[in-house]
Amino acid sequence: MSLTAGVVAVQGDVEEHAAAIERAAAARDHAVTVHEIRESGIVPDCDLLAMPGGESTTISRLVHSEGIAPEIRDHVAAGKPLLATCAGLIVASSDPNDDRVDDLGLIDVGVERNAFGRQKDSFEAPLDVAGLDEPYPAVFIRAPAIDSVGDADVLATWDDRPVAVRDGPVVGTAFHPELTPDSRIHGLAFFENQAAAVPAVEDAR
Repeated sequence: MSLTAGVVAVQGDVEEHAAAIERAAAARDHAVTVHEIRESGIVPDCDLLAMPGGESTTISRLVHSEGIAPEIRDHVAAGKPLLATCAGLIVASSDPNDDRVDDLGLIDVGVERNAFGRQKDSFEAPLDVAGLDEPYPAVFIRAPAIDSVGDADVLATWDDRPVAVRDGPVVGTAFHPELTPDSRIHGLAFFENQAAAVPAVEDAR
């Protein structure tokens, strides 16, 4: 089975996300081609999509100015999986609590930016994540937290605050799953989310 994946490459750890997608696919005997997305016209051909961290205001501005934002919304509306991490989570949320961010409204949560501190306060924590058998080594860097949850399902919390959620075909994390060799979060988002992975995989056959 061959899949096409895209990483929104306007900012963030693009190569690391691509490598994690490739590892997660290989573990399930799927071939995958990963494209870096900096302009419109690529997302419609993708089965899987990742939106990395960076600066949420910059990501928001660029995905809209380059015409990528409506394609991401169409991707999710078609039931295809999206993984949005750190600042990507802020942009994908329904309430970024920042007027400078033109959100995509794809995850029914409100988000607090830098909730766990600045760059110097970065840390790694073992998270119990719904759907994973063993704790996940989550890396938090200038991480947001989720301060309100609508229809989304909470997958993990840290310090009594939600840090991973799922809303239909979209998984959002406050941490950076691409910064560890453990690709289970990418696997959970793309291949084990019954709201998304099955349609994407079936379409790719």
